[in-house]
Amino acid sequence: MTHSEPHPLNAAPLGTRFSVRFRIDDDGGRHTLTDVLGVLRERNSTSVVLETRSGELRTVEKRRIVAAKPVPPPPARRARNGGRPDDSEQI
Repeated sequence: MTHSEPHPLNAAPLGTRFSVRFRIDDDGGRHTLTDVLGVLRERNSTSVVLETRSGELRTVEKRRIVAAKPVPPPPARRARNGGRPDDSEQI
């Protein structure tokens, strides 16, 4: 993201789900990219905090972000038994 573009993470309300790609440094000083998918929980002038599906809070420095976009909520989970009544239920 260029500094002249408005940052989508700055304008979005807390609670918005985002996909964020950012740079990480490896041991050789090269930049490697990685992604995090989560709900925007906090932000300040230098970083954002996203909560992943597992509940982990991931802090990402804004200067490392190369792309960020809001994404829709995850689809509803389907019943494990294929939607059939549980064997323990009386029909």
